[in-house]
Amino acid sequence: MKRRRTALLSLTALLATALTALPSAPAGAEEIEQVRNGTFDTTTDPWWATSNVTKGLSDGRLCADVPGGTANRWDAAVGQNDITLVKGESYRLSFQATGTPAGHVVRAIVGLSVSPYDTYYEVTPQLSVSGDTYTYTFTSPVDTAQGQVGFQLGGSADAWRFCMDDVSLLGGVAPEPYEPDTGPRVRVNQVAYLPAGPKNATLVTDATAKLPWALKNARGTVVTRGTTLPRGVDASSGQNVHSIDFGAYRTKGKGFTLVADGETSRPFDIDASAYERLRLDSAKYYYTQRSGIEIRDDLRPGYGRRAGHVGVAPNRGDTDVPCQPGVCDYSLDVSGGWYDAGDHGKYVVNGGISTWEVLSTYERALHARTGDASKLGDGSLAIPESGNKVPDILDEARWELEFLLRMQVPDGKPLAGMAHHKMHDEQWTGLPLLPGDDPQKRELHPPSTAATLNLAATAAQAARLYRPYDKAFADTSLAAARKAWSAALAHPDRYASDSDGVGGGAYADSDVTDDFYWAAAELYLSTGEKQFEEYVLKSPVHTADLFKPVGFDWARTGAAGRLDLATVPNKLPGRDKVRQSVVGGADRYLATLKAQPYGMPYAPDGNTYDWGSSHQVLNNAVVLATAYDITGASKYRDGALQTMDYILGRNALNISYVTGYGEVSSHNQHSRWYARQLDPGLPNPPAGTLAGGPNSSIQDPYAQSKLQGCVGQFCYIDDIQSWSTNEHTINWNAALTRMASFVADQG
Repeated sequence: MKRRRTALLSLTALLATALTALPSAPAGAEEIEQVRNGTFDTTTDPWWATSNVTKGLSDGRLCADVPGGTANRWDAAVGQNDITLVKGESYRLSFQATGTPAGHVVRAIVGLSVSPYDTYYEVTPQLSVSGDTYTYTFTSPVDTAQGQVGFQLGGSADAWRFCMDDVSLLGGVAPEPYEPDTGPRVRVNQVAYLPAGPKNATLVTDATAKLPWALKNARGTVVTRGTTLPRGVDASSGQNVHSIDFGAYRTKGKGFTLVADGETSRPFDIDASAYERLRLDSAKYYYTQRSGIEIRDDLRPGYGRRAGHVGVAPNRGDTDVPCQPGVCDYSLDVSGGWYDAGDHGKYVVNGGISTWEVLSTYERALHARTGDASKLGDGSLAIPESGNKVPDILDEARWELEFLLRMQVPDGKPLAGMAHHKMHDEQWTGLPLLPGDDPQKRELHPPSTAATLNLAATAAQAARLYRPYDKAFADTSLAAARKAWSAALAHPDRYASDSDGVGGGAYADSDVTDDFYWAAAELYLSTGEKQFEEYVLKSPVHTADLFKPVGFDWARTGAAGRLDLATVPNKLPGRDKVRQSVVGGADRYLATLKAQPYGMPYAPDGNTYDWGSSHQVLNNAVVLATAYDITGASKYRDGALQTMDYILGRNALNISYVTGYGEVSSHNQHSRWYARQLDPGLPNPPAGTLAGGPNSSIQDPYAQSKLQGCVGQFCYIDDIQSWSTNEHTINWNAALTRMASFVADQG
């Protein structure tokens, strides 16, 4: 599990002072109204309003005059408290609402009226555009007598008038079944197959005998035919499926479709050029994640925004951030870096593995037989540093590296040389919220051994990669890595707390043997020194099986060290065994891929999909790609290529998990500023953004209301409220960046 939480803050503590309403009748099996006086016949009581909103009766409605100039939705609101909710019971929320002038967006929520103000359900209709009468159903994830129905009205530059009537929250209603639209039953990579590469599809059908299929070009002409291979019931989806292999067809073209069992697939190309675009788009994602700098609209049209967290009101800024109370007696300049995900936090642990994989994308290009470092060279990513004669991917990674270096505890302070685990807002912020509008206090959290070793590993890697371009930065990075290594050895068991998840993810990890191994490996590769060689060789991680069904990520970093020891030139004794271990791991992933009717090297125990499963699939493919780089055996190349089919549409939901790629793609990822679903004035995530993907634990209330009982691949919903299945993160996109670059190199 990713073990982080980005819950939706329903209303700020300002609302805790709102008018207390009368007690509610308990919910029961019958349909019972939970809202008091939703018709406003004679009074607006017991509805409250924030102090900046004037409310009153008007023609049997509650009307509220909303001021302009507020920053956040919850800065102006009306609502009712003391709503009783019963866990597992379904509710129908309905209301009539208008806005003057038309077009304003209201955020209607059912949530908790006291701290931590969790949101259990929310909708954001655009008034007088999407209609005047609204009805929704959801299932409560909790038991509480302190619920709240609220209408958040802030965030508009201009004053406006909101009116509502017939507000109802009816308990005991039958839930509306959620049936995802999965489109045609022929599931393909909706983007592209390589001409000289595997081409596979999956057919969902009741048929048990083989069926004919045909490949058609854009003109509708059949260019090749064949028969399907029945595979039976696929455990990852619960579907009866057949496989289709059309790899023998190698002619380039656009707009192909595959026809089988009376169904026509979504269109796709046979061409490598799409992966050249994805190589760049997946890496360009990081520029719009930057903190502490204006995002230029000329470089990212539609994504321009003012700098976030630079101390310009309402920001408190990141240039002088204090610790949490009792943690330290100093403040640090921790500006810059990448926002971790859809929130405004910045984390050394997740930043470490993300930076490593972005840098490794470039380092692979330096050493692999099919690598081409110029593809990510100066000018390739259209960032402010383009034109400085440094590869753009190194410039982009440096923005995060410099933040990581700033998180190191200064000399002369307790725990000097260690790294603070993370820094973020004191409390969770709500959606949508641009970085420059975040008013929260920022805090440093305690140093941890894991964070310190992440810093040591990435700074050591940086020392060798930046040396040809900036010797001073390389020297600074290596010195920081050495200092962090020594500090971690002196404090080997300072673990982040799993309960430290208010305002940002916890990223707790109580086993750091893998992090020690990774850091020692990177320091050895950059220095060749005996002390690091000996640590690597003596570590139990060095001979452990690191290539499990759920592969490497921020909490399992040993594979990062193993992969680099296998591919970055070095003289480690017994290096052949290191390389053999990678190939052995790839063999297991290849066997998994072949056994999976949807063709991915991922089959978690119990069919329990992990948080961020899409990047787990890709990281397992990285092992396949590395085995190809080591051996040159085409079976590993083909396995890595085939993995991209799952990510780009050949899956049970028939959706590409990459924004802007494929006819139907994820585009409502959980984010505070890529939030078009909540605010038409904001953009969707940029092209090349990876969604987390199916997550069997469906931790967020929205997913729980839609996906109860889901099977494997169906535990996903493309909605901004589903932070457990549909967030985007810097480490997930790092896996996409790495694999997109590999696939492009095979074209």
